[in-house]
Amino acid sequence: MSRNITEQKGYFGEFGGSFIPEDLQKVMNILEENFELYKNDPEFLEEYNYYLKEYVGRENPLTFAENITEEAGGAKIYLKREDLNHTGAHKINNVLGQILLAKRMGAKRIIAETGAGQHGVATATVCAMFKMECIIYMGKLDTERQSLNVFRMELLGAKVVSVDAGQGRLKDAVDAALHDLVENYQNTFYLLGSAVGPHPFPTMVKHFQSIISEESKRQIIEKEGKLPTAVVACAGGGSNAIGSFAHYIDEHDVRLIGVEPAEAPTLSEGVPAVIHGFKCLTLVDEDGNPKPTYSISAGLDYPGIGPEHSYLKVSGRAEYVTVTGDEALEAFQLLSKLEGILPALESAHAIFYAVKLAKELTPDDIIIVNLSGRGDKDVEQVFQLLNK
Repeated sequence: MSRNITEQKGYFGEFGGSFIPEDLQKVMNILEENFELYKNDPEFLEEYNYYLKEYVGRENPLTFAENITEEAGGAKIYLKREDLNHTGAHKINNVLGQILLAKRMGAKRIIAETGAGQHGVATATVCAMFKMECIIYMGKLDTERQSLNVFRMELLGAKVVSVDAGQGRLKDAVDAALHDLVENYQNTFYLLGSAVGPHPFPTMVKHFQSIISEESKRQIIEKEGKLPTAVVACAGGGSNAIGSFAHYIDEHDVRLIGVEPAEAPTLSEGVPAVIHGFKCLTLVDEDGNPKPTYSISAGLDYPGIGPEHSYLKVSGRAEYVTVTGDEALEAFQLLSKLEGILPALESAHAIFYAVKLAKELTPDDIIIVNLSGRGDKDVEQVFQLLNK
């Protein structure tokens, strides 16, 4: 008798799972075994926490955005400062955990995909530190609009492979990385950057990114004596959002709000489908294939979403809204001018919606926005957009 789908490994309701070739499934099984073995291992945790503190710079602040709160004229807005991490984004939290796992598994060759480049930079950074070969797949279009991050990865010793298949974007970079893994799984560790892919990747990425909400929950109680009204985070593949939500999922009075690009509204308009070895809400064309997408922010330019986000959407536990590229550009400038903080264009989507939401709430309400990354990488692109 077959088990109910909700009881199978790697599923969140009907979403998740592992739809991959048998040889690759064996690799995923070994990865899962090692993840389960080490995730609570005292020696592993001691090393992970050491590098989080001494290398990444955690814990990072939960900053009261006084000026932007005053501008909105409603709820208090706090910023979880993932932009202050080493390499400038939340990506390093997951990358560090996975590289320590790869080291214990005896891997010497690391591959990864990247869109905005922040995951690629974080991967190249830890590969340099742990003396591992590093290959980063990146869509051709993204290498052009994030050329500074490409240079950073190469400075760190990584080989950046420009992928011109398909649209030359994040989806195509993932395709190329998975093809590499199929060809070289005997000696290669795929360091996946978002909460997507076949099991155990979504669970593993959430585990390492949950440090975000673990800290923010404790910090907001210390500062305000209560939980927030809402937690807001941008959502592309979904790693920073699931990390921001993790420790609040069981706190049903806290609203969880993911902010998607209006140009790639996966959770708003997607349908259940299999992409990159897992089932999630996906934007598809008339033939059932993943639909071409575009976003002003390369890190949100993906036609699928993490399976747990798909479940949180259909179950009603989380809300998902859209923000346009122009609105994100407006928020990029607003936070820069009012708080002296340049947000990543990805994070700017969340900032825009948080300001809009704050105006609808009262001064007794609290909004935590995950500032998933800093905007240094986007300055050249913003300059070109504003001077068109």
